[in-house]
Amino acid sequence: MLEELKALKLRYPTAETFKFGDSAALCSALLSLVRSGKKVATCGALRDYQNGEPMPAIGRRDIALNWDGTPALVIETVELIQCRFDEVTEAMALAEGEDDSLKGWRAGHREYFERNGGFSPGMQIVWERFILIEDLG
Repeated sequence: MLEELKALKLRYPTAETFKFGDSAALCSALLSLVRSGKKVATCGALRDYQNGEPMPAIGRRDIALNWDGTPALVIETVELIQCRFDEVTEAMALAEGEDDSLKGWRAGHREYFERNGGFSPGMQIVWERFILIEDLG
């Protein structure tokens, strides 16, 4: 484990680590959106959490990693909503900062979920609002 990550784990002992996106380019783009303040939310498929990915928890601070595994950001979860994909509201979609409309969010996230285990409009997602605690870049 990197020394910087070890030190962060001492400061944030309950923190989980994760990467945004499913490629180096997407990870970098999403981290930039968080840094700019445009991205204050994210979501994941409930099935991924049921299959061992750490579930976000309100009040917990987690470490977002660069694609190479080095620490990028520390965020704190402030809100969680479990709902069907097709129940995501425009406000929820816009908080993710990736698109200018609910329609755009749905198209991009449909493609993402299709690449990562499958998609259906009724699939359960976990939507998370967070605040940026520390930018390690």
